[in-house]
Amino acid sequence: MKHINTIAFAAILLTALFAAACTWEPTPVDTLVFDTKLRGTWESNDPSVYSGRLLIEYNRITISGYFEIQTPMPGGDDSRRPFKDFTKGVPLKGYSEEGCIFIEDGGVLQNAIPYTHWEDSYQSGYTRRQFLRFTFGDRQETLVKAVSE
Repeated sequence: MKHINTIAFAAILLTALFAAACTWEPTPVDTLVFDTKLRGTWESNDPSVYSGRLLIEYNRITISGYFEIQTPMPGGDDSRRPFKDFTKGVPLKGYSEEGCIFIEDGGVLQNAIPYTHWEDSYQSGYTRRQFLRFTFGDRQETLVKAVSE
């Protein structure tokens, strides 16, 4: 009988340990950061459609531009405006993970925004331009890293 009690106790203990190990807690945004290659100042590659700028720092992103007045008229579709639902001009918490950026705005972690990053030779081949393309539904917005970066 003593062995059965020991086995039962061990089974309960193992079950409790397993349940504790499988409990998932989301990682706080404060401990997550933007990939190093994303950090810096990014500007619209084609400002004739929408113009804006991103300043991506360690764990903050500041969005400038991309205002409602830029929606092409007549009959413009404002739902296609990049970064339209984000607060502009103030640093927002954020991070990147597996080809997506995540931004916290108003205390709420917004939906992931997929991105692609690549480099291209520029002029004499000594300077490489970096590009960052975001996908917003069926629309893409391409930014280029500021030359001074």
